[in-house]
Amino acid sequence: MKLSLTKKTDYSPYFLLLIQPIFMATNTIVARGGVEYVPPISLAFWRWFTVFLILFPFFYNEIIQKKKIFKKEFLKLSFLGAMGCGVCGAFPFIAGLSTSMANMGIIYTSSPVFIILLSILFFNEKINFNRILGLVLCLTGVFIIISKGNLQFFLNFKFTSGDIWMIGAALGWALYSIYLLNWKSKFSLMTRFTLIAFFGFLSLLPVYVLGSIYFPESDYFSKTYYNKAFFLWVLFAAISPSIIAFTLYSKLQKHVGASFAGFTLYLFAIYGAIFGIIFFDEKLMLFHYLGAAFVFTGVYIARKLTKMS
Repeated sequence: MKLSLTKKTDYSPYFLLLIQPIFMATNTIVARGGVEYVPPISLAFWRWFTVFLILFPFFYNEIIQKKKIFKKEFLKLSFLGAMGCGVCGAFPFIAGLSTSMANMGIIYTSSPVFIILLSILFFNEKINFNRILGLVLCLTGVFIIISKGNLQFFLNFKFTSGDIWMIGAALGWALYSIYLLNWKSKFSLMTRFTLIAFFGFLSLLPVYVLGSIYFPESDYFSKTYYNKAFFLWVLFAAISPSIIAFTLYSKLQKHVGASFAGFTLYLFAIYGAIFGIIFFDEKLMLFHYLGAAFVFTGVYIARKLTKMS
């Protein structure tokens, strides 16, 4: 009997891990550029409404054929839509009006911590030392990038109302992540996502309508101008950080689980910094390289060493 000296390795999780945050990080482009042309609640609502319009014609038949399953999964789909699209769709855009990108980045990186804690509490997921070490290294790398290598930044950290919105977004993403994985569905991946988008824009609809009526002077609900800029930003937000990013995230979760998939947020911070350099004239500095080194090392330890143990 001959022993095989080679072992076939599936590199698809690593590929997804590196690629998914690229599309997810384009949300920072929307948060920084889009809200200058479209009010945040309006942008969030039309983003997910557009996602649903794009996908529905392709997955209409499955939804109709599985009407009984739809009724059974109604509450779960509603919750996932409210968390993943409603809370995570609107809160970062609202936060961007009153807090800095640095504060947003720091607080949003708490989401993987929430994912790990909630996974342990509700689903008894076992988290080993390597996963925790990787988490610490990733957090260190993100903080180096956000603080630009200056520890004084954290001593002068100021908490604003926008930071509360970001805490809500981080917790919302954690809840979406763990329940997306642990609530099994009879729908195909893309049909399920279509329904999540449907409930996402429905969760935003009353806020959008009532806010526009009763708080028209608020920055959150100011008048929407349906011009070329509106359509371009909404379409971009619907495709790149929504359809592509969310679909890849769901696929990644199936390979590595909710807690490790949460590490994409640290790569998200790296790619977000790169987009800042490309689109917003930010400069590439030494702290970018140092922070990136910590993040990629942390991801490697969390994935590779955990797999070996």
